[in-house]
Amino acid sequence: MDFGVVLQTNPPASRTVELARQAEQHGFSHVWTFDSHLLWQEPFVIYSAILAATRRVVVGPMVTNPATRDWTVIGSLFATLNEMYGNRTICGIGRGDSAVRTLGGRPSDLATLRDAVHVIRELANERPVDVGGRTVRLPWSHGSRLDVWVAAYGPRALQLAGEVGDGFILQLADPDIAAWMIKAVRDSAEKAGRDPSTIAFCVAAPMYVGDGDSPVERRHMREQCRWFGGMVGNHVAEIVKRYGADGTVPQALTDYVAARESYDYNQHGQAGNTHAAFVPDEIVERFCVLGTHHEHIQRMEALRELGVTQFAGYLQHDNKEETLRSYGEWVIPTLREVVVATW
Repeated sequence: MDFGVVLQTNPPASRTVELARQAEQHGFSHVWTFDSHLLWQEPFVIYSAILAATRRVVVGPMVTNPATRDWTVIGSLFATLNEMYGNRTICGIGRGDSAVRTLGGRPSDLATLRDAVHVIRELANERPVDVGGRTVRLPWSHGSRLDVWVAAYGPRALQLAGEVGDGFILQLADPDIAAWMIKAVRDSAEKAGRDPSTIAFCVAAPMYVGDGDSPVERRHMREQCRWFGGMVGNHVAEIVKRYGADGTVPQALTDYVAARESYDYNQHGQAGNTHAAFVPDEIVERFCVLGTHHEHIQRMEALRELGVTQFAGYLQHDNKEETLRSYGEWVIPTLREVVVATW
């Protein structure tokens, strides 16, 4: 099981680079960032600095979208970073949320997402592709390799992830919901004639290591991570609007958004925001990973049993360094495959 960390590109950029460097030192294999150009700094510029400051970590957006960036530009960005730093990039992509909504736009439809995945992947893997009736290629991209992982929640998006994604990104860590969604992606892959075992399954959610036995500390951890339920609620509310709340998706995912009233994207992904009060404690505990490192290990083991190949932990809280250290000293070593010298 791999481990990633998800950062926001808040200024100063040097702070993001330093957290990425620490993540590598503690054994994380991936460094992801938000991609919302009005809310935070430009991630692709910062990826170059992260890659220059590290040796092994793979970097990419969680997630970019087909609306605010030209697809051929995205492919070129990844291929350029790969040429500079040796194929240490990955592309997470979805329909779009904060990046498009802050401009008054709407998420891309699934047909557009499907086409974007194809164009980005072909170009960043040094292959020609049709764009608007013209065949294009990056002639300097020799040796570039890129996987494209699709973020999804709703039934049709999950189907798309199974049909075209090199990986699937689920942004919540509830094992019951994860089991349902992973099965949907696998079933879709099989129907499309793909081998589901070739798809990476990434669960992404806030991780906060602290004293889980202290009621005061537990309450603090929940408040630091309650924003996540609000962020997920944006996607769930759209699913409920499209499909209803009658069992098309797990009830545990849809019930809590009934009390959702509004959302302020100026506070998107921020601890202590003012629009996530509707998110109950139960959802925070289920969607996020909180508590002692023993509790984190238990959740990781449960997710691994479901077929999750990477856990990517959000670090939008006040305990970043200690959480990284605890994962590096306890969680990651415990989940690592044991290799013995003699037997």
